[in-house]
Amino acid sequence: MKILVIEDDLTTREFVARGLREHGFVVDEAEDGHQGLMMATSCEYQLIVLDRMLPQLDGLKVLAALRATENHTPVLILSAMDSVEDRVVGLTAGSDDYLTKPFALAELVARAKILVKRNQLVAIVSSEYSYDDLRLDIKSHRVWRGTRLINLQQKEFLLLQYLMEHVESVVSRMSLFESVWSYHFDPKTNVIDVHIANLRKKLEFEGEPSLIHTVRGAGYVLRRV
Repeated sequence: MKILVIEDDLTTREFVARGLREHGFVVDEAEDGHQGLMMATSCEYQLIVLDRMLPQLDGLKVLAALRATENHTPVLILSAMDSVEDRVVGLTAGSDDYLTKPFALAELVARAKILVKRNQLVAIVSSEYSYDDLRLDIKSHRVWRGTRLINLQQKEFLLLQYLMEHVESVVSRMSLFESVWSYHFDPKTNVIDVHIANLRKKLEFEGEPSLIHTVRGAGYVLRRV
């Protein structure tokens, strides 16, 4: 299992890389955003550990470039920016987890293992889900409503996949948060609400019937009206 660590601070980068290697990972290192992006797009990794503030190219711009090229490698952001708003920005930008500095190496390794394992499980489950006129294909990372191809961000795709895996069952905000972000639920964040709202807009183009419904006090459900 290969991990790319993109971090400009030498001490932090070596600390993270050494800890991951001690737990059996093969680790490549990049010291700035431009080098990291080049490496991330030229080699297959099971996880990218990405510092948010980087020289040459900011971490969020690296992430945006990866997702724009449909590179869906899991990304764990490291950042000293620790407010709720900062975490929401990082998560909604397409990252899979967000760890604030300073951090314990044991926690970083644990999160890395969760992300890698989850990504491996996604690869072996059923590759296609369908409900009503909605179809989701995991292998091609595409979603259709009828004949219309819908462009989704990584987190929107994972949210829809989870809802389709539990079709017509109410799923809680906590289960969505922990399943899609592998992150303990923070009741102060509105990241799920933002993603659900964006997902609804894309699925309900030009008056198409609603499929995602809010169940007050319980969560969300994918079902026909």
